[in-house]
Amino acid sequence: MNDSAFSNLPALEPGSVWLVGAGPGDAGLLTLLAAKGLAEADIVVHDALVNDDCLKLARPGAVLEYAGKRGGKPSASQRDISLRLVELARAGKRVLRLKGGDPFVFGRGGEEALMLVEHGIPFRIVPGITAGIGGLAYAGIPVTHRDVNHAVTFLTGHDSSGLVPDAIDWEAIGRGSPVIVMYMAMKHIAQISANLIAAGRSAEEPVAFVCNAATQSQQVLETTLGRASEDVEASGLEPPAIVVVGEVVKLRPSLDWLGALSGRKLLPAVERHGEGGRKVSA
Repeated sequence: MNDSAFSNLPALEPGSVWLVGAGPGDAGLLTLLAAKGLAEADIVVHDALVNDDCLKLARPGAVLEYAGKRGGKPSASQRDISLRLVELARAGKRVLRLKGGDPFVFGRGGEEALMLVEHGIPFRIVPGITAGIGGLAYAGIPVTHRDVNHAVTFLTGHDSSGLVPDAIDWEAIGRGSPVIVMYMAMKHIAQISANLIAAGRSAEEPVAFVCNAATQSQQVLETTLGRASEDVEASGLEPPAIVVVGEVVKLRPSLDWLGALSGRKLLPAVERHGEGGRKVSA
């Protein structure tokens, strides 16, 4: 990259921490600030969901420290990760905390930032493209479309205990949000689907699962709310995944631009028609 692209950007200073969003996967979706931070950091503390292509942009000699948290697998506690950032900054290191997506969208970046404030560590927030928007875009599914929806709800499929959050008002969301985008929801999709159908959503409403979004391993399952649990189990797909519920899923046959690069013929709007059931594509 031309150095002039970085010339007016702030520097990652010794003794400070940048909390940086890596985006949903594709290294090309990193911001200039994220790329500059990677080029300057002494140590990169990264999550499990950060693509290796992003880590390859770290400067030669930088230490890459894994701090991933994956459901059901041994991992460091959030408090330990936050305190590790404090420890490294106090040692005079230029610390880049690299998180998949956006650090402030279900990324626990707020918790880490508050710990830095508590200990007097200077920090910068570098937002990233969240998977609930960028990941769906790579699947050819717009989060909003003027002819479909004027509102969208983002929610998490599990809380700190690993269960579906009790605090979510499913009836209100089911009634009021035409498009629902869910993070970390695949494991509990049977309960979530039942909650939404009980709240009045049609069992025939389209649903898509976008797994490993914006990476070479991306796969998309198109199904319906009533069949979502059965179809995702039969597909063999696994997290990480973004789940979207709503009529915007029906736009994918026209907007799957990645599929078009591999030879898929995109359908004009007048040729699209809804199809229930299971459909998996790369």
